[in-house]
Amino acid sequence: MNQAIDIKVPDIGDFHDVPVIEIYVKVGDTVKAEDPLVSLESDKATMDVPAPLAGVVKAIQVSVGDKVSEGGVIMTLATEAVSSTSVASPGAAVAALAPTPAPAPAPEPAPAKSACGFDEAGFALAYAGPAVRKLARELNVDLGKVKGTGEHGRVVRADVEAFASNGGVSAATAGTAAKSAAVPAGGGSLDLLPWPKVDFAKFGPVERKELSRIKKISAANLHRNWVVIPHVTTHDEADITDLEQFRVQMNKELEKSGIKISMLPFMMKAAVATLKAFPEFNASLEKSADGDALVLKQYYHIGFAADTPNGLVVPVIRDADRKSVPEIAKEMTELAKLAREGKLKPEQMQGGSFTISSLGGIGGIYFTPIINAPEVAIMGVCKSYWKQHSSDGKSWTSRLTLPLSLSWDHRVIDGAAAARFNVHFANLLADLRRVLF
Repeated sequence: MNQAIDIKVPDIGDFHDVPVIEIYVKVGDTVKAEDPLVSLESDKATMDVPAPLAGVVKAIQVSVGDKVSEGGVIMTLATEAVSSTSVASPGAAVAALAPTPAPAPAPEPAPAKSACGFDEAGFALAYAGPAVRKLARELNVDLGKVKGTGEHGRVVRADVEAFASNGGVSAATAGTAAKSAAVPAGGGSLDLLPWPKVDFAKFGPVERKELSRIKKISAANLHRNWVVIPHVTTHDEADITDLEQFRVQMNKELEKSGIKISMLPFMMKAAVATLKAFPEFNASLEKSADGDALVLKQYYHIGFAADTPNGLVVPVIRDADRKSVPEIAKEMTELAKLAREGKLKPEQMQGGSFTISSLGGIGGIYFTPIINAPEVAIMGVCKSYWKQHSSDGKSWTSRLTLPLSLSWDHRVIDGAAAARFNVHFANLLADLRRVLF
């Protein structure tokens, strides 16, 4: 039996009259749970409103350009009647869209687990709006385990961010844990001081600026990655004199095509070849009740850090091993443009197996990039510079040198392997013909 539910504008913060910039579906379309329905744009971010349940679009009450506010009906969805053993009930979906008390979840004989290890039933029944649900998936947070601090126990954005920052513990639980940690146990403790509270205004004029949505998400991810992963960074350098000459020549030949190649596409091809030689770098550490296991990936999806006005994002070039340098350059340009406009889709930032973070267009010599979990390594590169080089200590020549900074997860990789990885990567950049072998 079909049942119609109204899809409402979720909690979008302190914004009213937010424009609808895109509608992804039309009347009669069949959608799955979490499929995006419409896209809204505030002055800080673009947000997709997902379907809470699978069903068929029965009516669309808005058009592109219309302005909406929280609680406004944007669409009607015809859904199948949901049994007690389904992942979520219609009541639960409606509760996720409107601020009413969450219904008591029906007992499940065996909670379904997602690919991320989530209890999908608990995730679906959690008392939270779509925006918070989307954020939870972006931060890899099991929403069913988050303690809500909003009205009637509603899980709000801050709860999810705190849960991710605390390594998978709700803020209230983390507070208790922090107090326990202050008590010596087994001969040692962190004894962390509380974060200082300062009235900065008493020292002079101040201005408070809200962090962008991207920066908030990045902060939670980076904090988790830095705390959980034992980072080590190994520095080296590559002679790119000949490669730079080749890059300049290629750009001249491709001038009419409109494609402009930076050094990064060449680095991606070198990275793929190096990952094939050192497969443990193209992997992820998987934890389970049976113990840790290393997942060795047979694909080469290379992420690259893109600087945007709202913060850093990491688009992914999928199957970089199957694409030419001009194809990678063209796709990078397109993804970087979407990133600057805030229009990247989640799938365009997912699935990476290795990341390159380049500061070449800005400056610096070396830095310590933070690993983009669940990856186990990241290559950081800075601005190339001319350096005097000698093979015999008598005759000298100037060579264009690229600084390399490889951060790696010491649970998976040891120092000798990291040093060999850097040397192999640098040798390929010095003579990219080696990629052919």
